[in-house]
Amino acid sequence: MPETPPATDENARHAAKMAKRKAAKDRALEGKTAEKGLVIVHTGAGKGKSSSGFGMILRCIAHGMPCAVVQFVKGKWDTGERRLLTGHFGDLCQFHAMGEGFTWETQDRARDIAAAENGWRKAQELIRDPAIRMVLLDEINIALRYGYLDVDAVLAFLAAEKPPLTHVVLTGRNAPEPLIKAADLVTEMTLVKHPFRAGIKGQPGVEF
Repeated sequence: MPETPPATDENARHAAKMAKRKAAKDRALEGKTAEKGLVIVHTGAGKGKSSSGFGMILRCIAHGMPCAVVQFVKGKWDTGERRLLTGHFGDLCQFHAMGEGFTWETQDRARDIAAAENGWRKAQELIRDPAIRMVLLDEINIALRYGYLDVDAVLAFLAAEKPPLTHVVLTGRNAPEPLIKAADLVTEMTLVKHPFRAGIKGQPGVEF
């Protein structure tokens, strides 16, 4: 069995640096004891907004925390996340696909508004239930961007009626500025490179 090499000056410097970093992190964590239901926004032109939201839903399921999904765009699409959650975790995660497809597919503003309003009514019902610990509002930012839902009304509802420990995740491009300001956690996905520009279509396991 090879002998452990003697400590070098470089190793000692590294150990001292990491010890200082750990001490700083420990000090920063000392006062972080509160729990709060968060308003979380995933936005930006890059991929991964919905995927990140569904990852959080799976974490809730792993912790035995009831959760729910309301999809504002994908509607009846046969997606991997829908198959997984409804087929295996329906006891912990409610799944409601309320959308009619992208606006350029429906080409019917009144129909899109009606679908968004139906989705928001369902979302309100789910958020009000204190037993549900996380509600993912997938692609709701698209409905807000096009004015299908009023952002001030959405924020007023979250401020007044969201239970203290319920997390609400809102995904989609172009999150409105009032939502970004009101949220507790905001992540912007930056587009660096996308295969669609090289003629590659959306594929199972990556896009849906």
